[in-house]
Amino acid sequence: MSAPFDHLLEATIDHLKREKARGVKYVQVDESSLAALSQAAPQPAKSAPAAGVPSIARPKRPSLPSTPQQPRARATAQPSPVQPSTPAPSPSRISREEKETAMAQLRERAMACQKCPGLVAARQNVVFGVGDIHSPLMFVGEAPGADEDRQGEPFVGKAGQLLTKIIKTMGYSRETVYIGNILKCRPDTPGQEWGNRKPTPEEMDTCKPYVISQIDIIQPKVIVALGATAVQGLLGETQGITRLRGNWTEFRGVPVMPTFHPSYLLRQDDLGTKRKVWEDMLQVLERLGAPISDKQRGFFLKK
Repeated sequence: MSAPFDHLLEATIDHLKREKARGVKYVQVDESSLAALSQAAPQPAKSAPAAGVPSIARPKRPSLPSTPQQPRARATAQPSPVQPSTPAPSPSRISREEKETAMAQLRERAMACQKCPGLVAARQNVVFGVGDIHSPLMFVGEAPGADEDRQGEPFVGKAGQLLTKIIKTMGYSRETVYIGNILKCRPDTPGQEWGNRKPTPEEMDTCKPYVISQIDIIQPKVIVALGATAVQGLLGETQGITRLRGNWTEFRGVPVMPTFHPSYLLRQDDLGTKRKVWEDMLQVLERLGAPISDKQRGFFLKK
């Protein structure tokens, strides 16, 4: 091998090593450059290569289907896929049957989850989720309360009854949307006979893969995040819900509308706050392309 070619080869190898260290998996080489390299390379003797020296061969390109009337397509380098923020799969790639099978398997794993010993010891039921997994609309709350823990279903207490009214006023029902929580078990309250507590960031991070899988299976068109804790659990956002509500954001490629938790509405009980939540729901209906009546637009407006 000639000295100039040897130096060129070493420089090329060093360059490729640096690119590999940066995470590059593919480099693009056009046909003319590849042909020039082949002609410039000295032809080795047919004897066996020296020990420790790798042989150099022109890589084979995959053949592409062609017809006599259609010229052969040129192969082009493809970019390396980005894994950490992979969005939900395309709806066309998951059939209804595949969705149902995947959700049933996920539910089975969640029901047997033992990741949080304190929550496992205190819970009565795992509160997985309820509703239509084929729905375009998904609601995500924070964590089950005492009523939800007892019945094994999210949003069945007073706040849940109010959420059900909101959903019906939007033109849907609990059976035609999907409702879940960031946390699938009620946060334990040692030493307390009643009341609830906010889930810790560690608990939400531990349970988050379940809600991510639910979202990826359901592939909703819109997610409504109910309250600051749900927003924090989904997005890691710690700003107050008063600042966040009504402003679209995104999670795994799905539009997310943050709004007040129904329990907050029960504590406030004023038309102004209720109207703010309803304005958020009107935005959701518009994003879904759902019809909105004049009556719906006028709810909670002062006469």
